[in-house]
Amino acid sequence: MLTPYDFQENLQQRAQYIRNRLQAGSPVIGISYDNGVMLVSLRRRGRKVFEIYDRLIFAGIGNQSDVETIRIAAVDFTHQEGFVRSPDDVTIQRVVGFALSPALKKAFGDPFTAPFVFRGLFAELGAAPDRDLFYTLNYDGEFLQNSAYAVLAGTALAEENALDYLSQQLSGVPSFETAIPIALTAWGIARHSATQEDEESVSESVARDALREVLGDASVEVGILERETLRENRFRLVPSEQLEPFLRRLG
Repeated sequence: MLTPYDFQENLQQRAQYIRNRLQAGSPVIGISYDNGVMLVSLRRRGRKVFEIYDRLIFAGIGNQSDVETIRIAAVDFTHQEGFVRSPDDVTIQRVVGFALSPALKKAFGDPFTAPFVFRGLFAELGAAPDRDLFYTLNYDGEFLQNSAYAVLAGTALAEENALDYLSQQLSGVPSFETAIPIALTAWGIARHSATQEDEESVSESVARDALREVLGDASVEVGILERETLRENRFRLVPSEQLEPFLRRLG
């Protein structure tokens, strides 16, 4: 029979196992800009940023199968919610807090099932920049709401350092052109911090070195939801040629 001590020890062991697996994950930077929201990351193989619903996008780190399971669950829930209720009732809060968080919490706390090796960042496009929302969702079902910007990384220190940098750089609502280099530098800070956990601060030059090191065999992926657009779909992946000037500037 499991005692309370055994249960607590089991949770600690599961959490440590997941954190070790997540540490090497490619960070995701979310920024609200004047005409929408963006999620920025680097990838080696499959896609990182996905549309969930008309005004919702998502990116995750962890086991690819677990990330895909969460993505499909989010898509299924949002479309059912939009059909049964209305598209206006499909919110990031209900997706994260009602549909996904309880399932993650249950899997993490059950010693007889495998936990999800997963952390996710969700963004919701508002009518104006001050209405944009970001939610980070943890492997144990805990979630946190942010506005203006958010960071998803493999360690708490990596997220803290990148968030500090974003808070210093984003005093107002940036344009797309301003947000991209800031997001890429924040990515480098988070990446370096996740691998060098004893460093409490990371300079921009070190962050750019970390970015250049990965760019040799990875590509930048930027997914955006546009507030004002002539296209039917608000979501799009920014083409690589549009990102080249920013990468050259950082180089």
